[in-house]
Amino acid sequence: MSGNIKVLLSEDNDDIRKILSMRLEVAGYSVMQARDGEETMDIVKKSPPDVIILDLMMPKISGFEVCRMLKFDERYKDIPIIVLSALDRQKDREKAFETGADAYFIKPFDLGLLINKIETVTQKRG
Repeated sequence: MSGNIKVLLSEDNDDIRKILSMRLEVAGYSVMQARDGEETMDIVKKSPPDVIILDLMMPKISGFEVCRMLKFDERYKDIPIIVLSALDRQKDREKAFETGADAYFIKPFDLGLLINKIETVTQKRG
C-alpha cells in the first residue's frame, strides 16, 4: 500500500528530517518535507498529503497550531496527523489530541511502529 501514499514530514531538525525522509522513501512512501509550521501549511494548501508527520516544537507556527488550523479547516480536517515529538509529558500529549492529532510518538521512536501507524491511519481514511 505504501507506494502511493504521500507523506508530509514536518520537522525543523535537519538531521532527523533527512534520515526519516530517506527511511520512509526506502519503505516506499512519497515524501515531501517542511522545516517549519508555515512551510507545512503552504505545502498542504498546494498539494495535500495523505498523512502528516508533525513535530510540535517548530519555528514560525508550532505543531500544535498547525494541527488546530488543519483540523478546523473543512478542506484538510480528514488528513491524519501523526505527532512525532520530544515532548513526553501527559499534558503535551493531551493538548496534541485536543488539537486534532491522530497519533503521538515520542522521540526516539520505533520506525516499524511509525510505519504501521501510517498504514493504519491512511487505510481508515481511504
